[in-house]
Amino acid sequence: MSETLDIIFTAPHPDDLEIGMGGAIAKCVKDGYRVGMIHMTTGEPTPRGSLETRREETQAAAEVLGVAVCETLDMPNRVLMDCPENRFKLATVLRKYKPRVLVGMAGRTVSASPDHYQAQLITEAARFYSQLTKWDDRFDGTSPHRMDHLMYRVVPIAAETLSFPTKIVVDISDTLETKIEAVRCYKSQFDEKRFVGVEHFIRSYAGVEGASIGVKYGESYCLPRPLGVSDPIAALGDWQVPPPFDPKNPPRQ
Repeated sequence: MSETLDIIFTAPHPDDLEIGMGGAIAKCVKDGYRVGMIHMTTGEPTPRGSLETRREETQAAAEVLGVAVCETLDMPNRVLMDCPENRFKLATVLRKYKPRVLVGMAGRTVSASPDHYQAQLITEAARFYSQLTKWDDRFDGTSPHRMDHLMYRVVPIAAETLSFPTKIVVDISDTLETKIEAVRCYKSQFDEKRFVGVEHFIRSYAGVEGASIGVKYGESYCLPRPLGVSDPIAALGDWQVPPPFDPKNPPRQ
């Protein structure tokens, strides 16, 4: 089977992808797409984990989500920086698997790790680097690859309100439980007390985002440009009007 992937999700630390994007990851897998998860760092050192436990937890979470590929790069945790070397590392993976869509985090988390924003910059640059010609020696001899789409998962605790030309919300009503099961794999990071808080956050935020499109649970994503459509009617689809009123089924008088 070809190693080519349809979509790659990337973030700086193990558990970032599961907490932020696990619903869409599981949804893409369920819909038959070949999905990759790329963690930029091991997430270590931390007060709670070890390289071995984080490696085991990362693999367990990937199996829960059902992805075709899960890799951890050797960028440094805590001091992750957007630099040429880290751009080359991620771009090499993109050139290897040749996804059509790349998804990364967006936003400065001044009350949390600065790695998050650096990961956004690395993702943006690696997408551009992936398509460059006459530079194959920087990317382990892989051939250039151009991705159609870059998508952002804007973190809820971002310091600023970010505005992008396009926003979509993925209906994850049927994959939210899979997302939570994947997060639960990180037992070194979330004991039972901490996990209760994380699960509450995930369900609450997914409920708000889902309600914005009239479904139970959702995950919102942004694109840095307008989304072109050839069939606007098909692209719009059916609008799931939130209760209490549905114009297609008006209440009886």
